[in-house]
Amino acid sequence: MAILDHVEFAVSDSAVSCKFYEAALQPLGIGLVVSVDASKTGKGARHGLGVNGYPTLWIHDGAQASQGLHVAFSAATRALVDAFWNAALASGGVDNGAPGIRTRYHDHYYAAYVLDPDGVNVEVVCQAQP
Repeated sequence: MAILDHVEFAVSDSAVSCKFYEAALQPLGIGLVVSVDASKTGKGARHGLGVNGYPTLWIHDGAQASQGLHVAFSAATRALVDAFWNAALASGGVDNGAPGIRTRYHDHYYAAYVLDPDGVNVEVVCQAQP
């Protein structure tokens, strides 16, 4: 059983953030599963992204995301970490740590970090041995 079922946080513009996450996470096979417009939520729009038809990352219109928020995604290979970083930068993300080994965690912790449109620290990590 997984520890978490899903995560949701507010963003300043869910349409902008949804486009960013769709592009940045596409190399990991994560895509938009469902969007719910404001008329159905009674508040702002909500977008759920995930794999296999199940949304595990939700973003919604609201205040800017919490300062210091960090979301990390797992990748099977280092090449996928690189692909995420390139896709995230191409879709408007801000470099917050180029792909590389982070020995402070362990000798095989290969990760990249990008700030999303609201400054959320998004990480993709591969912990497999090369």
